[in-house]
Amino acid sequence: MEDYLDWIYMGVMSAFVGGAMKKVLASHVSAAPTVVAWLGVTLLVERLWFFCVPAVLVLAALCLACCLYSVRTAPAPTLPVQGKAVFITGCDTGFGKAAARRLDAQGFEVFATVLDLCGEGAKELQKTCSPHLTLLQVDITQPQQVQQALLDTKAKLGLRGLWGLVNNAGVCVNFGDAELSLMSNYRGCMEVNFFGTLNVTKTFLPLLRQAKGRIVTISSPAGEQPFPCLAAYGASKAALNLFINTLRHEMEPWGVKVSTILPSSYKTGQSGNQEYWENQYKSLIHNLSTGLLEEYGEDYTHETKELFQHFAQSANEDLSPVINTISEALLSPRPLVRYYAGPGVGLMNFVYSYFPLSLSDKFLQRLFVQKKIIPRALRKENNNNNNINNNVEKIKK
Repeated sequence: MEDYLDWIYMGVMSAFVGGAMKKVLASHVSAAPTVVAWLGVTLLVERLWFFCVPAVLVLAALCLACCLYSVRTAPAPTLPVQGKAVFITGCDTGFGKAAARRLDAQGFEVFATVLDLCGEGAKELQKTCSPHLTLLQVDITQPQQVQQALLDTKAKLGLRGLWGLVNNAGVCVNFGDAELSLMSNYRGCMEVNFFGTLNVTKTFLPLLRQAKGRIVTISSPAGEQPFPCLAAYGASKAALNLFINTLRHEMEPWGVKVSTILPSSYKTGQSGNQEYWENQYKSLIHNLSTGLLEEYGEDYTHETKELFQHFAQSANEDLSPVINTISEALLSPRPLVRYYAGPGVGLMNFVYSYFPLSLSDKFLQRLFVQKKIIPRALRKENNNNNNINNNVEKIKK
């Protein structure tokens, strides 16, 4: 019995030590509070174990300690907004439009890019925001338009630098298995989510370095975890995450703080548009080879479309957790390297980081796309195997 308890003890303490090291390495801007908190919790567990408290109660005490530590008794101090300018991409809809309105109301000088100056999003921003907001028509995949946006921004800023760059523009132009996703979808996601954001960031870095400002990038959990049927989108976000994380190290000597926001599922852009998903599905079916369509089956791809459409329509419409996080990353004296914005995304990261792959994969599949139909070729194979087994059973009898 003592050996059994010793093994549990070693496992629990190893988890604490490993978690502490990971937290410290990931939170270079505010490591001291993290170290103190983890040491305190570790000491608590040590004492509880010394008094022979069952392991379940130890874990319960850990959860309570973490909850108490995470509760903020007073609002965190923020930097003054006065004189600070921020450049936001992708403000036609979703996070970008909401962020432009919020930051403008807070007193930032906002430069908001849109794809269409005559579109509904641009018109709404003009009506609801202050005269200090500047709308710029920019497709981030077009280098000439990005350069022109830089010139227009510098003309208004004068000798001032740019305090904040919010990389928000992004697309998800695919749904379906990695083998079924078109090469044009992979290239489309990379062109906007990675190369477009890369170009904007490199272009505005001199202004950000001048102001010792902030870079805030909206990424996705799909860039870190293998979400089923999101290979093209996830690959582009994974490339973006690595670039931003590398940039974080390189900008530290310049005084530029770099943060990444990983939102949970929200209803933005075209995600709630039924016609959009129908067009995506028709495009996929039209461009698939006859062989692939035969092996997977049209009912298999149709179910994927239905699942994505249902998931998108049931997504959260309240964007405030993400918008609050953008504001915090821009104004906090010590912004975090990574923010998890919205319900469930922190739990997903915890399960993916600390649980065995067999469990984390099942958790992710159940959480996102729960497919019931298997590819047609596998159905035929299963039927053949069943027939063989039935024949063997008959022979035995």
